[in-house]
Amino acid sequence: MKNTRLIGVALLSALSLGTLLTGCSASAGDTGSADADKGAIAVSFPGLDIQIWVDMLDYMKPKIEDAGYEMLSDDPQWNIQNQVQSWESWVQRGDLKALFGNPVQVDSVQAVTDQATAAGIPVLGYSTEWDGTEASLLIDNYKDGLTLGEEAGKWIVDKYGDEKVPVFLFSYYENDLGIDRSNGVKDGLKKAGANVEIAESSALTIQDGMDGANSQLAANPDTKVWLSVGSDQMIGAYRALLDSGVAPDDDSYLLGALDATNESLGIIKEKDSIWRLGYILPAKMLSDHILDLVFGAAEGEKLETITVESTKVTPENADEYIVE
Repeated sequence: MKNTRLIGVALLSALSLGTLLTGCSASAGDTGSADADKGAIAVSFPGLDIQIWVDMLDYMKPKIEDAGYEMLSDDPQWNIQNQVQSWESWVQRGDLKALFGNPVQVDSVQAVTDQATAAGIPVLGYSTEWDGTEASLLIDNYKDGLTLGEEAGKWIVDKYGDEKVPVFLFSYYENDLGIDRSNGVKDGLKKAGANVEIAESSALTIQDGMDGANSQLAANPDTKVWLSVGSDQMIGAYRALLDSGVAPDDDSYLLGALDATNESLGIIKEKDSIWRLGYILPAKMLSDHILDLVFGAAEGEKLETITVESTKVTPENADEYIVE
């Protein structure tokens, strides 16, 4: 199996399932645009509770349909069996021209990947590559985590010197993306020479962030530094901190997270915000790269893997990344 590198995503704001299914894409059983005459292109993410993926599907769907293809997508709800079932149904349609996917579990999609390959259908990886993929869209998530941890660590050293500072990390160890980012953050803090005491909780959603923050505040109300592998979790923590009486411009606090969303961008751009560190993989940039790959695959072009980097968000550039 090829070396796996999961791409950020931004792990971001939840929407209701009904809105998702009606507002952004066709499911495995839908027929899609009646005007599609070139066949179908499928795009599959682990779940549609991650805002950046919803934004990307919304952006790509009309472009795929305008190019004459039917767009297929699903909502596996982080269940690999659901995802494999969708992929198998798409392969069996007979008109699938490209399958672009971010598997819930890479090993579990090998058989259906082999089926697609045997049927002449190019399989493309989002955030990872495995045996049978022709190309992927990749990023070094460990590096992103390392950058976030190191920047936070430098701030801690400047602000608190040698004082031991409690740090709360919203981590995630259920997939390579979360593992790489979580380990990167911790290594970055160490690299910066920050004297920290790290507590952490596995989290993905805004509610996870609120619950984790409230638990940490009960255990250690003096926790001033909060870091996360995704922005949804930190949005929940931000709300919990403000509810506990923390001022949004308290200069003794630092919040930092990867995968900025519209809501976190709005917080970062506020004057003297406690959310001091944010990084983003813009949905439009990712979507354009995906479109290049799926259209190239559908037309039989020779493809190469694309690697992208996260961009640091500041109050000055935050507006550039707002998704309309």
